[in-house]
Amino acid sequence: MRIRAAVLEGVGGSSRVEELDLAPPRPGEVLVRLGASGVCRSDYNAVDATTGTPFPVVLGHEGAGVVEAIGEGVSRVAVGDRVALSWTPSCGDCEECHRDLPQLCSTIWPVMGAGGLLDETTRLSRGDETVYHYCFLSTFAEACVVSERSCVRISHEVPFDVASLVGCGITTGVGAVWNTARVRPGDRVAVIGCGGVGLSALMAAVAVGAEPVIAVDAAPGKLETAKAFGATAGVEWAGTAEETAEAIREASGGGVDYAVEATGRGEAMLTAVLATRGRGAAVLIGIPRADAVIPVPALTMPRMERRILGSIYGSARPERDFAKILGVYLSGRLPLDRLVSHRLPLEDVDRAFALMNSGEALRVVLDPSLPATNGGAS
Repeated sequence: MRIRAAVLEGVGGSSRVEELDLAPPRPGEVLVRLGASGVCRSDYNAVDATTGTPFPVVLGHEGAGVVEAIGEGVSRVAVGDRVALSWTPSCGDCEECHRDLPQLCSTIWPVMGAGGLLDETTRLSRGDETVYHYCFLSTFAEACVVSERSCVRISHEVPFDVASLVGCGITTGVGAVWNTARVRPGDRVAVIGCGGVGLSALMAAVAVGAEPVIAVDAAPGKLETAKAFGATAGVEWAGTAEETAEAIREASGGGVDYAVEATGRGEAMLTAVLATRGRGAAVLIGIPRADAVIPVPALTMPRMERRILGSIYGSARPERDFAKILGVYLSGRLPLDRLVSHRLPLEDVDRAFALMNSGEALRVVLDPSLPATNGGAS
């Protein structure tokens, strides 16, 4: 079939929407007609070469839509199902999966960067030229073919824009609080970096009853936004990790139990460590550059029993956690729809990245049904 998709030709380039050929699903695969695709910082990693990917490529790894066709042997979903997509189609058979750590699946991580699906081949092409997938999904398009293991059924009550963001950013933030840290009522929490992922973590801490919940950012406007999402206090970046950590300790009455770092910057990670009190933990969810290091003062670790917890994808099991997150959203205790600040057509991918990088947007969602001529703003 022919679909419209946003194609990125190389590092530093722009994405251009054009028609591509999308092959039908093979055994164990599903064709999804996309209703929405979130624009995530991890997509931009392909543009600025933070992470490598083969080109040309269709980016996008936060998507939701309707199943239109299924390949042989598919049993998890049926035609007509509404689904949110996960970029971790874990195998269920490797050692990590048996340890209940599907986010660390040793089958998917070695092949993810190859730009194909699980068999390392693609379903996208442009004439005789191969076009690559991104994170097994490629949601910056009208439709995509994915593994059935990437599909999680969702309720008809959940809008596609919210469901798409649950596919990565929301789960990364919420899961870091609920799964990795296991924050309890009354725990003191700081969230460093109040973009979409950080705000998701902040909302999760508020929903569980953490007190106080302190937002930390370099932009005063983001601190005001965080307070509107439930933060009890805001701390502006003070210029150094040490000074900012001291401000957090002061605002929290002696340090926090969990400091969630959502920027991927080394200084912010160090701030998270230094902001904790005895037995506290820095929860690192931002993706740093490969050469980044954290100069942690070693003596404070055993003496204070400080901990550092890494968290990828919110330590999530998507088939369990998507339903949990969306259930709390539908109850009104997790206002995820407030994260969506802009809805744009596919043709505005570059504008979406610009809005994200400038800090003007909370979260941008691409809607393939929007006509390019309307500018896509909402």
